[in-house]
Formats: sequence, C-alpha cells, structure tokens
Amino acid sequence: MSERIQKLQDFLKSSPDDCFLNHALALEYVKLGDEAAAKQLFEKNLSFDPKYVATYYHLAKLLERVGDQPYAITIYEQGMQVSKAAGDMHAYSELQSAYEDLVY
Repeated sequence: MSERIQKLQDFLKSSPDDCFLNHALALEYVKLGDEAAAKQLFEKNLSFDPKYVATYYHLAKLLERVGDQPYAITIYEQGMQVSKAAGDMHAYSELQSAYEDLVY
C-alpha cells in the first residue's frame, strides 16, 4: 500500500465523510487499477454530498473504463445538472464534452 493511501486512510478515520479526502483516496485507487475501491468511494461521495461536483466526472470516466456506458451517461447527465446549478461552468463544460464524446 502506498504511503499516500495510508495517510489518506488515517485522515479519514477522524473525518470519514470528508468528500475531498474520499475523492483523493479514490483517485489513488484508480492509479493502482483498483476500480472497485475507487467506485465505492466515488459513490459514497455522491450519496453523502450530491453537490460535490468533482466526483461526477471521475466516476463517469471510471464507468466508461469498466464498460458500463449506460451508468456513465447517467452520471454525466447528473453532473451537468449539478454543476450548472452550482454555477460551475468549467466543470459543466468538461462533463458535457466527455458526455458528448461517449454518446455521439
């Protein structure tokens, strides 16, 4: 286990619902190729705080990699709605571009 993963897990012991920490840990798992662990953390973020915009793009990309295009499309669509409502047009644009690449 990498030192970064261990540090993130240690931080999460005192703040288990911290979306930033869970997101960072999920990205570490993606680097290791542990898609299942990453997916679990991304989904935890969405259930805990559906307004945490960063999760949508990375979860949808993971879903694309594992071949779950229908779920990826759903996540992109939800992410576009959330980012637009939050006024985060940069995230909206990234999600929309990835969505269009997948759908068209």
